[in-house]
Amino acid sequence: MNPFDDAYFMRKALQEAETAFDKGEVPVGAVIVFKDQIIARAHNLTETLTDVTAHAEMQAYTSAADFLGGKYLKDCVLYVTLEPCQMCAGASYWTQIGKIVYGASEPKLGFTVLSTKLHPKTKVVAGVLEDECGQLLTRFFIEKRNLN
Repeated sequence: MNPFDDAYFMRKALQEAETAFDKGEVPVGAVIVFKDQIIARAHNLTETLTDVTAHAEMQAYTSAADFLGGKYLKDCVLYVTLEPCQMCAGASYWTQIGKIVYGASEPKLGFTVLSTKLHPKTKVVAGVLEDECGQLLTRFFIEKRNLN
């Protein structure tokens, strides 16, 4: 049995989400894996950078492309704690990423609800460690509401 399964890498993405949480960012984390090796780690930085495009996935795509020395991520897997939004899913199309694995669903703004097209060869796995991913987001927004 391969210890490097989807749950293993989603836990690494959750560590990134915890880092975002600690910074006051919406706690979404991402890692990109190539041949069972993490080549990119990222979390939301929209508040830190005052940049609405600084989502975890966008940061991870850039980092992975830099690591590989090319813009295509065909043989890579994106692990992200929250279902990608339309922007991040759209960017994944251009990276031609091989697989997207996400934790919690995004019932209002997720790419599946908005019918955003992925690259035809991109595989999707939903709901990996969904409860843990969702609980972190819920905790963040409850704490945020209580501070305001």
